[in-house]
Amino acid sequence: MAAEAADAVEMRAALVRLRRATGLPVAFGGLVEPGRARVRISELSGTATAALSALAVSSGNGLGGKAVALARPCAVTDYSASRQISHEYDVAVATEGLCSVLAVPVVVRRRVRGVLYGALRTAQPLGDRTLGAAVAAARDVEQALVVRDEARGLLAVAREPVAGSAAWEQVREAHGALRALAPRIADPALRTELLDVCGRLAGAAAPEHGGPRVGLAPREVDVLACVAAGATNGGAAQRLGLRPETVKGYLRSAMRKLGAHTRGEAVIAARRAGVLP
Repeated sequence: MAAEAADAVEMRAALVRLRRATGLPVAFGGLVEPGRARVRISELSGTATAALSALAVSSGNGLGGKAVALARPCAVTDYSASRQISHEYDVAVATEGLCSVLAVPVVVRRRVRGVLYGALRTAQPLGDRTLGAAVAAARDVEQALVVRDEARGLLAVAREPVAGSAAWEQVREAHGALRALAPRIADPALRTELLDVCGRLAGAAAPEHGGPRVGLAPREVDVLACVAAGATNGGAAQRLGLRPETVKGYLRSAMRKLGAHTRGEAVIAARRAGVLP
C-alpha cells in the first residue's frame, strides 16, 4: 500500500504540471489496479464535483479505457456526442461538466500503468501543444515509476542473505546501483530507505576488515561505488548525472581522505573503512 500511495503522489504532481503548462481547467487520473485491467481515478485537480472520484475505468471502455487498450493518447472534442468511444461513463463526465477531453496512458516497459486526463468544459479542439504537454507529463510519471521499480528490485536483492563471494559481488552491484538511484528519488521516505540499506550493506563488511572510519561526503561515496563497479569517470558522470570534471574532483578528494594513490587503492581502502561493501 505504501508503494501505491507513493506512485499516486507522482500522478498528483504530474496533473498539477499539466494544468500549469496548458491552462486546462481540469485534470485527473489514476493507476491501473494490480491484477485488474482497469484504472481507478484517484487524483483530481480543478474538479468541481466528486463525480469522477474513485471511478473505475475498464480497458476499452470510454476515452481512458480506449487509451489503455491502444496504449496511446486519445482525445475527443465533444465527449457525450463522440462516436469514437463507448459511453459507460457519460453520467460522471456530464455531472462534472466536461466536454473536450484527452487521455494519455502512462506506459512503463510496454505495460500501461495509469492514465492522465485533461479536459475543457467547452467543445473545442485540444491542440498539439496541449497534447504534447500531456504526453510530457505522462513521461514524467513513467520515468518516476521506472526509478521506483528499479529501487524496489534492488532493495529486494540487497536484503537477501549474503553467502559466498558471488553473492557479495551481487550485493556490491546492488549497492552501487542504489547509490546512483537515490538522488533521483523524489519520495523522501523511499530515498531514506535506499540510503539506509546502502549503509547497512557497507557496514556489513566493516567487522570483517576492521578498517578505520573515514568521513567521506555522500557524493564521494557515490563516485567510489561507481568506480568499484568498474565505471570510468565518464561512465560514473553519466550514471550520477554529473559532469566528468566534477566526478574527478570527488574522486581526488576521496582518494586524499583515504590515503590512496590509485582508484583501485581507494576502493580497497573504502571497503576496509566500511564505506563500501
